[in-house]
Amino acid sequence: MDTSPTATPTATDWLRLDQQICFSLNAASRAFGSVYRVVLKDLGITYPQYLVMLLLWEHGELPVKKLGEHLRLDSGTLSPLLKRLEAAGLVRRERSARDERSVQVRLTEEGAALRERAEQVPRQIFSATSLDLDEIRALRTRLDQLTSALDQAVHAELPDED
Repeated sequence: MDTSPTATPTATDWLRLDQQICFSLNAASRAFGSVYRVVLKDLGITYPQYLVMLLLWEHGELPVKKLGEHLRLDSGTLSPLLKRLEAAGLVRRERSARDERSVQVRLTEEGAALRERAEQVPRQIFSATSLDLDEIRALRTRLDQLTSALDQAVHAELPDED
């Protein structure tokens, strides 16, 4: 197989595992998960819980629906995660006074205090990547572009709702 950057893969090459961008992204995601597991151990939270905390530290109180939209998680995945954060004393869930169907999530004092201990996490992750800041920014930009393109491809397949 010709592995030069300009070579067009053959039909057989397209089905090789090492040619699958999805596999490379999945492998990188799993590797990130392993690093985050080590880094977050002292905070007593998991990576998905860390993402929720990042949003709450940034935005304050948010409805569960908004959390799910930001994190690209459905309520079936998000609800147990929030329940564990609440059991750990880091967040509080309450029905909205304005809309009984909406559940608001807010930090507790302990959850807000955890932010200071979490400030070292991004630096540790940055260090683990062995990339410089410009490379990280460029990679994040390309991944955001990829996500957007994939979202558009999925939406293009959805029938119009008239």
